[in-house]
Amino acid sequence: MRYSVFSLLAQTLAGHKGWKPAWRDAAPKPEYDVLVIGGGGHGLATAYYLASQHGISNVAVIEKGYIGSGNVGRNTTIIRSNYLLPGNTPFYEHAMKLWEGLEQDINYNAMVSQRGVLNLYHSDAQRDAYARRGNAMRLAGVDAELLDREQVRAMVPFLNYETGRFPIQGGLLQRRGGSVRHDAVAWGYARAADQRGVDIVQNCEVTGLSIENGRVTGVETSRGPIKAKKIALAVAGNSSRLTAMAGMRLPIESHVLQAFVSEGVKPLIDNVVTYGAGHFYVSQSDKGGLVFGGDIDGYNSYAQRGNLPVIEDVMESAMALWPGVGRLRVLRHWGGIMDMSMDGSPIIDHTPVDGLYLNAGWCYGGFKATPASGWCFAHLIARDEPHPVATAFRLDRFATGRVIDEKGVGAQPNLH
Repeated sequence: MRYSVFSLLAQTLAGHKGWKPAWRDAAPKPEYDVLVIGGGGHGLATAYYLASQHGISNVAVIEKGYIGSGNVGRNTTIIRSNYLLPGNTPFYEHAMKLWEGLEQDINYNAMVSQRGVLNLYHSDAQRDAYARRGNAMRLAGVDAELLDREQVRAMVPFLNYETGRFPIQGGLLQRRGGSVRHDAVAWGYARAADQRGVDIVQNCEVTGLSIENGRVTGVETSRGPIKAKKIALAVAGNSSRLTAMAGMRLPIESHVLQAFVSEGVKPLIDNVVTYGAGHFYVSQSDKGGLVFGGDIDGYNSYAQRGNLPVIEDVMESAMALWPGVGRLRVLRHWGGIMDMSMDGSPIIDHTPVDGLYLNAGWCYGGFKATPASGWCFAHLIARDEPHPVATAFRLDRFATGRVIDEKGVGAQPNLH
């Protein structure tokens, strides 16, 4: 069923009894052309674009839990393309353009809200760094505006401008940035992929990879063996676990990144704001809760929960930037497992095992990259060559020295 005002009206008159499940809860078939491991945003987007852009529909997405139970449902929903380096800028701008047309493409309300992303600066040196980034963005055709303090104050007058430890001097604004409803992204891509023949298989954990003569031939799962001509890994923080089954060691570490939401309040902030003197970012959801986060936890973990020292650090940054939030109660918090690469940039590439493809190392940029990640990963799988905007995301760049060190935001917390 295609969603539209007419289908909504018809279902209203019928008492909403005719709605069908958004996608089939499929049982795995014995064999597929492509098997995508990971039912998050990246895996689902990959499957959708394999079917819609490359005509490959004999595809299954297998997820060890339920759709949306991983990082795609455990983030702060921010989208942006305000990157500095050539390896990243075209890719994330491609993602932004896909976000702008996503709802029409998949016929699903993902609540794309281009409310603007404002990065604050607090010193002359930081202003110069933001000016450099903004100039690089504009040279690449990406929108960017460098604002002084009074321009920022006109946008967000409630912040601490003069009396804070790090007074606000201005900010770098990307008006096309914003936020997207993370759950809706997973549901929308799952529905769109299912409509094109892709099997969505939930509660199906991979327990082993079948490799013969240097080529992957299938997987062992909790629901039995599945054969495939090509296998694509899109499992975020569990990437090192899966590749270890193929005898590989990745240049990534798994860390927990916590996120928080406050109790719902009336509209306070209509854009996304990041604190340049500390790692803190905040926006307001459609339900009224303030959604915010900060640094990764300082130790390796596969647990989807965090620790109290990081919570304290995030709250201190929040109070330093915006003292008024101290009157709000935190409603809940959660953790996602980040696959932190050594240079802070992702990997979309073949692996040394024939037929095995890798999508990993997204660090803090995973959610905002979702559509471009799926688009480029599908291109690589279908054509066995990298997409033009993702050619820098090679697995061997750590051996050759061609790293994409956007900000030194790698796996070590002291580099943030």
